[in-house]
Amino acid sequence: MAVFFNQATLSYNNTVTNSNTVTGEIIETLSIVKTALDTTYTQGDTLAYAISIINTGEADYTGVTVTDDLGAYQFDETTQLLPLEYVENSVRLFVNGGIQPDPRITKAADLVIENLTIPAGGSVLIFYEADVTGFAPLGEDGAITNTASLTGAGISDTLASTAVTRASTEPELTVSKSISPSEVEKNGTLTYSFLISNSGSVEAGTADNVSLTDIFDPVLNNISVTLNGTAFSPANYTYDETTGEFVTNPGAITVPAASFVQNPDTGEWASSPGSVLLIISGTV
Repeated sequence: MAVFFNQATLSYNNTVTNSNTVTGEIIETLSIVKTALDTTYTQGDTLAYAISIINTGEADYTGVTVTDDLGAYQFDETTQLLPLEYVENSVRLFVNGGIQPDPRITKAADLVIENLTIPAGGSVLIFYEADVTGFAPLGEDGAITNTASLTGAGISDTLASTAVTRASTEPELTVSKSISPSEVEKNGTLTYSFLISNSGSVEAGTADNVSLTDIFDPVLNNISVTLNGTAFSPANYTYDETTGEFVTNPGAITVPAASFVQNPDTGEWASSPGSVLLIISGTV
């Protein structure tokens, strides 16, 4: 909405007099709302967005352009980085609920959708997808702030709407297993190693109930268990010497969070996962 003021001046016989001031208001009949359909992200994710445009006026808006900045942010005095990359051919356009032919797309620093018509008393809905790039901020404070703007004939001021998607703040665990030696004599010692890694920005702690289960075949006898090189108390696990089933108690293992750093030269983010190493040895 834009408020305007107007006053007239009357001149006569070297005399000037002013009228009263009148006030008016231009009511914008267009509105735009951008929504992130995914609330969190990690590197490599594909995110979905929706842009809703509503025209409450009695006339069509034609030649309208939607510009999406793909979350661009200033890295240094001369460089902008893009945490998102538009997924080719992912745009879907709906007018008054009906799907339309693919719109004209210009993809450079921004995603630009041109020559749209917003019907009188109607709506336009745009869906698209974008891949999370290596320039997306990571860690507990990481976020992508993404703005879509609306310009064109008859639009007095640029209309814009912003959506914020935050970096995931959940543990993200993986486990890899190795065996040594791969060939073992009867009554020999066999060792299993389990590397549990966390690529998330918060540790997997007691409340996350981390538990490792394995069934050793052949069954291991007289097992010894270490966690990060320190003896792991039998109170923290159960082992059935008949079936070979090994289970750590939920919450007995804590996996530290990953660390994140942005390259000061390129702006790319890298992560180093937190990890713990569980080693189980026994005779076969």
